[in-house]
Amino acid sequence: MLSAALRWFVVLAEEGQVTAAADILGIAQPTLSRRLATLEQQMGVQLFDRHGRRLTLNGHGELLFQHARRGLDELDAAESRIAELTSPTDGTVRLDFLHSLGSWLVPALIREFHSTAPRIRFALHQDASGHLADRILTGHSDLAAVSPRPRAPGLGWLLLDHQQLALAVPTGHALAGRRDIDLRDAAGEPFIAMHPNYGMRRLLDEAAERAGFAPRIVFESSELPTATGLVSAGLGVALVPTREADPEATGVVLVPIRGSDAVREVGMVWALGRPLTAPARRFRDFVANRTDAAP
Repeated sequence: MLSAALRWFVVLAEEGQVTAAADILGIAQPTLSRRLATLEQQMGVQLFDRHGRRLTLNGHGELLFQHARRGLDELDAAESRIAELTSPTDGTVRLDFLHSLGSWLVPALIREFHSTAPRIRFALHQDASGHLADRILTGHSDLAAVSPRPRAPGLGWLLLDHQQLALAVPTGHALAGRRDIDLRDAAGEPFIAMHPNYGMRRLLDEAAERAGFAPRIVFESSELPTATGLVSAGLGVALVPTREADPEATGVVLVPIRGSDAVREVGMVWALGRPLTAPARRFRDFVANRTDAAP
C-alpha cells in the first residue's frame, strides 16, 4: 500500500537501530541501510545522529517523523474507510444525535440493528441540531438523528417520528388545568428555552412568531430535563416535546399546544454529495424499513 514507503522510516525512528527495525519489518539489514541512505540523499540532509549502532533522530529527522506518523495515520484511516465502502458486514457507522434522543430512540435503533449486523460498530457523538448538520456536511459523521429538519441544503432526510408539542407549566399554574392551549395564551409568560442553535429553540421561535409574539426568555439550557426542572421550580414555562419531556418528578404539568403545526419532526440526515459507507447505508436502510413497518 501507499503507506509502505513511510512505514519503514517510522519503525526505524522508533527502534533506533537498523538491526531491530529490519527484524520487525522482515527485510535484510543491508536493504534497510540502503533505503535510509537513499532517503537521506533525496532529502539532502542527514536524518539521524549515529552513535555506533544506535540511531537518534536529529532536528530534520524529527520533523520528517512527525509528518510521516500523521501521514500513516491518515492513510490507515483512508484504507479503513475505503474498505467500509464495500463491506456491509464490518466497519463503523459514525452516528450523531441530539442529547434528548439518546435516552430512547438511538439505543433502540442500535439494539435492533445489532440483531441483524452484530459486527458493525458505532462511533457516537451528541450535540445541538445545528452543529450536527454541519458535521454531516463536512464529513465528520455519516448519519445524524436530528429535529427539526435542518434548513441547510445538500442533506438527505428520513422522517422517523412526529411528536406532539406541549407547554410545560408548574403545578398550580393558571394554565395547568387546561385541556389544551394556543401558544399565544402564554405570550406573557417567562420562558425557559434551549440555547440558540438547538432544535427546540428554533421550534419555540417559529411557534411564537406564528402566534404573534416574541418569547421573554429568562433561562437558557442545553438539556430538556434541566428545562423541565426549572419549570418545576416555578421559574417559567417551556415548550417541550411530550415524548421526551414527560416528567417523572412532580411539579410539572404538560398542556398540549393546539394546531396541526404544533409537532416536532424527528428524522435522520446524511450528505447527498458524498457516498455513504456500506455499514452506514445498511443502517440507514434498516431504519427506513423499520419506520415504514411501524404502525
